[in-house]
Amino acid sequence: MNSGKLSRWLIPGRRHSLPILTLLLVGFAAPLFTVIAFSFAPPRTFSPWQTPGLENYRTIFAETYYQSFAWSLALALITVVILALLCYPLAYGLAKVFGKWANAVTLVLVLPLFVSENLRLYGWILFFIKNGLLLGTLKHYFGIEPESWLFTPTMTVFGMVYVYLPFMLFPMTLGVSMVPRETVEAAADLGANRWQVFYEVELPLAMPGIIIGGLLTFVLAMGAIAEAKVIGGQSVIPIVHDIEIAFTYAQNWPLGAALAVLLMLVVGALVLLVLRRFDLDRILKRG
Repeated sequence: MNSGKLSRWLIPGRRHSLPILTLLLVGFAAPLFTVIAFSFAPPRTFSPWQTPGLENYRTIFAETYYQSFAWSLALALITVVILALLCYPLAYGLAKVFGKWANAVTLVLVLPLFVSENLRLYGWILFFIKNGLLLGTLKHYFGIEPESWLFTPTMTVFGMVYVYLPFMLFPMTLGVSMVPRETVEAAADLGANRWQVFYEVELPLAMPGIIIGGLLTFVLAMGAIAEAKVIGGQSVIPIVHDIEIAFTYAQNWPLGAALAVLLMLVVGALVLLVLRRFDLDRILKRG
């Protein structure tokens, strides 16, 4: 019996899957379960091998951490909506219009990813700060002296839109490229106007890329912290900032772990809700 089980594991497919399974266990499952175990440890302890309890979760619900969750959720949703509206025309251009220039436009959009996110955000500070590049130019040439636009929730959203634009754009471009030109022309030949072609043909067929881009952007935006700290000036406090404080300055690893677990649960639940609402398999088959 044991030799039979061993022979099944020696099948080439299963044998070759062992390295990736080991990597997933060591690199993903082990840290995840460690964070979960720490979330049940007593507050301000540094070992999960103690009597588990729910005190950290009670602390979260008893204090005002819900405000940070609400800010993170609101900022992420606003970012996704803005990027969806901004990226669809650009994605349509990359997939259908730009032709030989599409590679050049793609390169321009990809190049910033090779520069540190923090460095790019500090560049925007020099651009928007009072007497900086933009406001200093307005003051020098036009006599206009507006206040600095930095360190507001609006600038936090601007930073998130700027940073996560590629993560929405490229899956959306892939989705738009999946729309056959013949299908669009057939709909127009059958009497559909431009709005009907977009709503009934192009949008449903591009929906897999739109959903994937939206989910990817949402998950990344829920974990955003640099935008709120650098150009937002901590005018809003996202939940990731509270997690960072718990793990560093407060030295309360169990509380930070509990906040991280709740963040994973909230993000996971919302993602599963969207995937359940929009069945990608059904959409792809319809396409």
